[in-house]
Amino acid sequence: QGDKIMRMQVKQAVIVEGKYDKIKLSGFLDAIILETDGFQIFKDKAKQKLIRRLAEQRGIIVLTDSDSAGFLIRSFLSGITDPKNITNVYIPDIFGKEKRKDAPSAEGKLGVEGVPTEILLEAFRKAGIDCEHAENETPRRLVTKTDLFEDGLSGGTDSAGKRRALLKALDLPEHMSANAMLQLINSFMTYEDYKAVVAELEGNA
Repeated sequence: QGDKIMRMQVKQAVIVEGKYDKIKLSGFLDAIILETDGFQIFKDKAKQKLIRRLAEQRGIIVLTDSDSAGFLIRSFLSGITDPKNITNVYIPDIFGKEKRKDAPSAEGKLGVEGVPTEILLEAFRKAGIDCEHAENETPRRLVTKTDLFEDGLSGGTDSAGKRRALLKALDLPEHMSANAMLQLINSFMTYEDYKAVVAELEGNA
């Protein structure tokens, strides 16, 4: 129990299949983590567009289960984005069942959520992703939840409508939560860029 897992920072966005995979990775990874919602990604045009955009801007890491469904999703993602922007991380075949499930998966293998953290870290290393802390970058002013509140994008009258307008202006999926939106804004915009877009939207209102 004494060994503390070192948090790992990666610049690329990490694509996983589901919310339990995301929860697992969030335990040791500081990164943008997006779910494909399983096969939903095949028809979710807005999310496909977002993944392409992230792949171009910062690169993506694809980490799916090691079963045939996981490989189908990998194959689909490499078909909609430039493969040079994708780093594939593969988990080994470990047979077993996740604690929350009554029965093992169809192929009997553990998914990302069930694989021990140490093995996941090793999988990142094998893919050439540095699992130490990212180099110290100059701290910059990030957009915060307080900014969203003060700009009327959360907790206020018609904040949902304003948030939708901002998402549309930034070419992001309209159903994105405020937290997810905040993470993405900070990934590809400066605070000043964000304020400029908000000011423009207020001017057009």
